[in-house]
Formats: sequence, C-alpha cells, structure tokens
Amino acid sequence: MSIMSNRTPRALLAFALAVLAGVCAGPAAQAQTPQPQPKQPPQQSQPPQAAPPQTKSPPPQAQAEKRSTLPKTPAEREKMLSDLYALLATADEEDSAKAIGEAIERIWLHSGSATIDLLMERSLKAVSEKKLDLAMKLLDHVVALAPDFTEAWNRRAYVFFVKSDVAQALGDLRRALALDPNHYKALDGLAQILREIGQKKAALKAFRQLLEVHPHWAGAKQAVDELERDVDGQGI
Repeated sequence: MSIMSNRTPRALLAFALAVLAGVCAGPAAQAQTPQPQPKQPPQQSQPPQAAPPQTKSPPPQAQAEKRSTLPKTPAEREKMLSDLYALLATADEEDSAKAIGEAIERIWLHSGSATIDLLMERSLKAVSEKKLDLAMKLLDHVVALAPDFTEAWNRRAYVFFVKSDVAQALGDLRRALALDPNHYKALDGLAQILREIGQKKAALKAFRQLLEVHPHWAGAKQAVDELERDVDGQGI
C-alpha cells in the first residue's frame, strides 16, 4: 500500500501502539494463542526498549486510531487487519513488528459476538488446565456457530495437534489460512508440522510465506536456510 511506503520505524511503532490501545478488550483478548511448535524451543520475547523522547505530537492517524474501538463490522475488521498486515510486512525493526503483531492478535480474538467470545475464553481456560476434551467440545461449538471465525480454527488445530491428530490439525490450519492467508501463527503451525512429518518442500514454502507476512518471526529465517539446504537439488 502506497500510504505505508514512507513510514519511519518510529511512526510504525506509534501507529501500532495507538491501534493496540484502541483494541484492548476483555479477558479473552488478553490470552495468548498456543501454537504447535514441534521440537522447537519457546520463543523468547525481547524486553521492550524505552521509546525515545517525543519532540512532537503523534501523527494524526495514530491519534485517530487511539480513540477507536474494536471493529464493529466485518468490513471494519478486514480494513483494520489489512492496514496492520501492511505495516507488519514493511516493519524495519523487531520492536515495531512486535507492537504491530500484538495489535493484530487482539483483533484476531475479537469475534464480534459475546457468545463466541465467551466460548473462546472458556476453551482457553480448558487448554491451560489440560482439559483437552472440554476444549475440543467448546471449539467444535464455535466453528459450528461461526465458521468464518479464523481464530477458532487456529486454536482447534492446536488442540488436535496436542492430541496427536496431525491430519486434523493440518486440516484446521489450512481452513484458517483459507479464511486469512496472513495469519502468521497458522502459517508457523503449518510449517512446523509439515517439517516434522518430513514434507520439507511444503514446509519451506510455508516458512517463506510466513516471512513475507512477518519478516521478524523468530526462527523463520533460520528454518528457511536449513530447509533450502535440505531440499537443494530436488527441483524447488
């Protein structure tokens, strides 16, 4: 998008922080989404760096976004995510990408339905308590009631993976990506599972897509380098 091309790293961070402030929601929005990570160490979050002193007011766009709320319609949600994905893909610094990603993930969790949000919150609690059958039952209800809610498919994929049902996990991840091709956590889960089951060419493709969406995703560049060596000479 042309409006993003001239943004400085500081402006990127200011815009994402403004959106993040505008989309703070209830308990469900505060939860973290677990992802399939076969044989991979958990990502280590970098401590936030202190922002340099501001010598002028935030950009008008950032001020407007700060006053905004969660998207009220599917069209608003799509527009907000589209803008944030564009920022994420062009973020020059890891701190900027982290702030943008946090804003994106809060929107992922917002279904627009109090019922769906409650079921999602309960499913998260069930997963954290290792009550996987209950979590699966709750997520089954969510995908039945809201089949276009991407995050439900992504979360159910994780539960399938933990229950060692790789085929179903892959199916749900692909459904999530059909709904939102830029869902970088679903891309990461897909790439990790494909690599684990030996589908290295498909895994390489997924990791490359992941880097296009989120250039600063931890471990993705290393995975691409390793897989490129593994599949070298196999016609990729």
